[in-house]
Amino acid sequence: MDPIIEISNLEFEYKNYDENGEVTGANKVLRGIDLTVPKGQFLAVLGHNGCGKSTLAKHLNCILTATGGYVKVNGIDCADENRVFDIRQTVGMVFQNPDNQLVATVVEEDVAFALENLGVPTEEIRRRVDEALKLVDMYDYREHSPHQLSGGQKQRVAIAGILAMHPEVIVLDEPTAMLDPKGRSEVMETVKLLNSQGVTIILITHYMDEAVQAHRVAVMDHGRIIMDGTPREIFARVEELKEHSLDVPQVTELMYKLKKEGIDVPVNVLTEQECAEELLKLRHRSIDIPPCEPKPENDDIPFIAETKKLIYKYSVGTPFESTAVDNVSVSIKKGQFVGVIGHTGSGKSTLIQHLNGLLKPSSGEVYIDGKNIWEKGSDIRSVRFLAGLVFQYSEYQLFEDTVYKDIAYGPKNMGLSEAEVDKAVREAAEAMGIGEELLERSPFDLSGGQKRRVALAGVISMRPQVLILDEPAAGLDPKGRDMVLDEISEYHRKSGTTILLVSHSMEDIVKYAEKILVMNRGRLFCYEDTDTVFSRARELEQVGLGIPQVSRLAGLLKNGGLDIGEDIYTVERAKERLVKALNVE
Repeated sequence: MDPIIEISNLEFEYKNYDENGEVTGANKVLRGIDLTVPKGQFLAVLGHNGCGKSTLAKHLNCILTATGGYVKVNGIDCADENRVFDIRQTVGMVFQNPDNQLVATVVEEDVAFALENLGVPTEEIRRRVDEALKLVDMYDYREHSPHQLSGGQKQRVAIAGILAMHPEVIVLDEPTAMLDPKGRSEVMETVKLLNSQGVTIILITHYMDEAVQAHRVAVMDHGRIIMDGTPREIFARVEELKEHSLDVPQVTELMYKLKKEGIDVPVNVLTEQECAEELLKLRHRSIDIPPCEPKPENDDIPFIAETKKLIYKYSVGTPFESTAVDNVSVSIKKGQFVGVIGHTGSGKSTLIQHLNGLLKPSSGEVYIDGKNIWEKGSDIRSVRFLAGLVFQYSEYQLFEDTVYKDIAYGPKNMGLSEAEVDKAVREAAEAMGIGEELLERSPFDLSGGQKRRVALAGVISMRPQVLILDEPAAGLDPKGRDMVLDEISEYHRKSGTTILLVSHSMEDIVKYAEKILVMNRGRLFCYEDTDTVFSRARELEQVGLGIPQVSRLAGLLKNGGLDIGEDIYTVERAKERLVKALNVE
């Protein structure tokens, strides 16, 4: 098949400039990339944060120009300034955050925006807009405001805006990083549909289950391509991928662990269906599965955060009035680690923003440390020191010129002495794995994972009794994600601080949380210990939540006569049960 993209010995470096505009140095990001992409291929690109994936993507439609080597699209050299327009019509880019790509107040106007700027005739614009919206299944929303759509719907509108340009290639740079499982699924279905119609797809992702759906996977590290092959070939190299800060699908890891236990199974499985088929081929015996019972709680531990009949409405008195939180009563005990999950629009972010007074209830009450935070005479400012909130992409909260000053900002505003501030800064930095050598550096010179930890330290330095984290690992590679969440877990263990972790990743939630709070359509769906919640796995899927791959595998095994229990949500537990169940000599 003819190549549509040819990359040869591609090199690129970002130059550093002083205040006078003089070059003071350079940071080489791409180092001799060779890559050919045939027309119609679906290529997934994996790699840790900072490996050069996004920089490579920006060369494909001339956002960046090569320092060395070349990139050709349909035989056109991307260094030819006279052909940039042709290349950008051939290669469309979709970025991570859909909100940053939407410019109009009506969906169809957003999709038409680029065509209008190119001077495409009105009748042709109408035809292309309708065609693109139908392709991504958003035609019925053509007269809606983009900002009233879910995250997955917004991203599909962004894709439609690119499709209307009739590109031959679409490059997607982590398009699902900010979406819930349902939104991710919607975007991936759209991507596969477009690919089936001949559009070449290049998908940059940190989600291994998305890479599995590609024809081909390329793995990057330190500006080079270090692996290139089919998903089955790449994911069979479990240890190598983990050495390069990457994951493998849960079922692949499970089979790898079973093989290390001496069980003769293939490692290169990618889906729960083929994993179940392989396991059911083996002889097995029944095992005693302990009943899933709620874990007893210590009733002597006081509640630190409570809501009572909490209702919150947006846009009250307008045609867009909606109830985001509907009669939610929940009590969280001091020192607990609570996972908060729910589909986009379920009300989870609205709920947590009440716990430190960012939002005031339409009705109902909020208590922190036994006090109604909105009662007459209450000091809402002091509440925000008791309950610290870290937003998604928390590095956007950084603003000082050194890491030390950024972490010190909160303690200073609490009126602490200089010595107390210094102590608070150093303790918070240590808790988040920020070395002494980083304290005097600019936070903007740090890696993505380091920035995230500095932002977390800035809230921890105020020593809140409740620490609320809204997707603290969003957008990080597997290694960076694990580092941040492990540090949060260790901080919880040492300090006893109550933690509320909001995440779209069920795998992350079950690894760290003692209890899980599930929101659905503004209401509290359940608030139970992890085992009890996962005994309702089918219900969780019905309310739009993604359950871990091994949980789905357990259901398939049970249907096939191998029951390892309904409380399977980690690879380790699945492995332990299967080792017992499989009758291996």
